[in-house]
Parts: sequence; C-alpha cells; structure tokens
Amino acid sequence: MLAFGAAAAAVAGVWELLAAVERTRVVAALTRTVAPVIRAGREGVSPTTSERRRLAILAAAALAAAGWLVGGVPFALLAGVAGPVTATALVRARRRRFRAALAASAPVVARAFADALSAGHAVRGALGIIASSVPGAAGHELDSAARAIRLGTGTEAVLEKLRRRAASPAWDAMVAGILLQRDAGGDLPALLRDLALALETAARQDRDAIAVTAQARFTARIVLVLPVGAALLAELAQPGLIAGLFGNPVSAWLTGFAVVLQLIALASVRRLARNVIR
Repeated sequence: MLAFGAAAAAVAGVWELLAAVERTRVVAALTRTVAPVIRAGREGVSPTTSERRRLAILAAAALAAAGWLVGGVPFALLAGVAGPVTATALVRARRRRFRAALAASAPVVARAFADALSAGHAVRGALGIIASSVPGAAGHELDSAARAIRLGTGTEAVLEKLRRRAASPAWDAMVAGILLQRDAGGDLPALLRDLALALETAARQDRDAIAVTAQARFTARIVLVLPVGAALLAELAQPGLIAGLFGNPVSAWLTGFAVVLQLIALASVRRLARNVIR
C-alpha cells in the first residue's frame, strides 16, 4: 500500500514537473516573440523579418481568439486579419516614442556635454562620462557611442551615427556645433549651454501651444464622434435602421459619402494636431 502511494506520488510529481517545464517553454517562447516590441521601445531597434513574422502570427492568434469570444467566427476572422497590422502599428508607436524621448533629451545632453568639456575632457572622453549620467533613450544611444569610441571608431563617424539615429533638428544642431567648434576652435561649452537654453525655450513654447489648442482638439474629436453616437442611438430606438439605410441604394451612397467625409475630417484633425505637437 505504501509502495503504491509512493508510486502515485512520484507519477504526480513527474507530471507536475513536465507541466512546469512546458509552461516555462511557453513563457520563454512568448517572451522571445514579444521581445522585439520591448526592444523597439528601449533601443529604437526595428525587428527583423522573422521577428515581424512571429509578432504577426501571435497578434493574429490573440485577436482572433478575443474576436471569437466576443462575436464568434466572423469577429474572429476580422480580428485575426487585423493582427499583423496591429503588431506593426505597435512596434512603430514604440519606436516613435523612443525617438521622441531622444529628441526631448537633447537639452540635457547638451548641458551635460558642456559640463564634461568644462571639466577638461575631450569630446571622446566626454561621451563616455555623460553616457552613465543621462537616463532613458539618450543614455542608451550615448552608451552605444561610447562603446564605439572605445573600440576605436572615429569621433566624426560616431557623432554622425548618433545624429542619424536621433533624426531630430536638436541633435543635428548639437552634433554640427561640436564638429565645427572642434575643427575651428572656440568656446564649445558656452555654445552647448546656449543651445540647451534655446532648445528648452522651444520645448516650453511647444508645450504652451499644445495646452492652448487642447480644448479645440478635444472639441473637434467630440464633433467627429457625434454622428456615430447618433447612429447608435437611432439603431437602439429603431432596430434595423442602419440595415435599412444600406438597403436603399440612395441612402447607402449618401451614408458612404458621409463616412468618407468623416474619415477625411478625422485625418485632417489628426494632421493639424500633429503639426501643433511638433
């Protein structure tokens, strides 16, 4: 009897061990699949072709399962088709956020550069010093630049790569100032401090513009949503109204034309808001 109990316990233990190992494998596979999304936000790196394929499959499967739970097979098919687009949009959004954080950190980097140069360090040495003191996206890029410097890459090549990675007018001005003053001479720390002050002033003006136009942008979005809300309320009051609209050719054309105008208005508001934020 004791031997049977021990054997049963051993079998149960082995089963639980196998289940734990399988769960670990599943978690590891999921972590590997979503790693490009995390890396896009932390390092601004675009996923490879195979990584994009895995992300698309995972997003399609997850959205299809959610759509099936919500509305059955039709919703599952629609959601599954939207999976790859959603994954691509998520990666792009995280990369945009990384670049925005990198652009916003330009004044801090310029001031840290000026302090390091004032302390007697050369440009190559200053890169390594400020890399450890600047957090976030800028810290990651500066750390990569400092590693390249230690491996013997030329200063101009490192700064040019940093400028291309940032893809920001603020970083363009900072790198151009460093290279020009290095070749022509002059008070580079003072130039960088003036640049940091100018960039902070410009950022403050952008924030003021966003605050001033926030109410107008919010009102525009509400106006755009009102027809959709009205259509839903009308459908609740009279079920089948929307189907009837699309059943009549004239009303279907008018409704489609209205939807197109709504989409154009939405794109216009988004474009105007993006120009203000920039």
